Amino acid sequence: MSVTQARPARVAFAVEQAWQLNPQVALRDESFGALAYHYGNRRLVFLKSRLLVELVSSLGEYPSAATAIAAVVPEGQHDAYRRALARLAASEVIDAR
Repeated sequence: MSVTQARPARVAFAVEQAWQLNPQVALRDESFGALAYHYGNRRLVFLKSRLLVELVSSLGEYPSAATAIAAVVPEGQHDAYRRALARLAASEVIDAR
């Protein structure tokens, strides 16, 4: 009999929820933004803007992702950064708190 270990269910991204950089993720600054390496799942994700790096790095300081976006991102770009955070949540770069 073989035993398979179930992977934890991914949390759907909710902008009203508190988020943080996953503790298993290291960010390395690059000229285009940063590389995010997840030591658990071994994924490498490119953050292609310095503003996105700033947002992801500061998520843990805010009570919700919406609050972080409002504080860091210019108003006309909020939707694009919400979508970017949703993709980062799906890649396990950020975690719900």
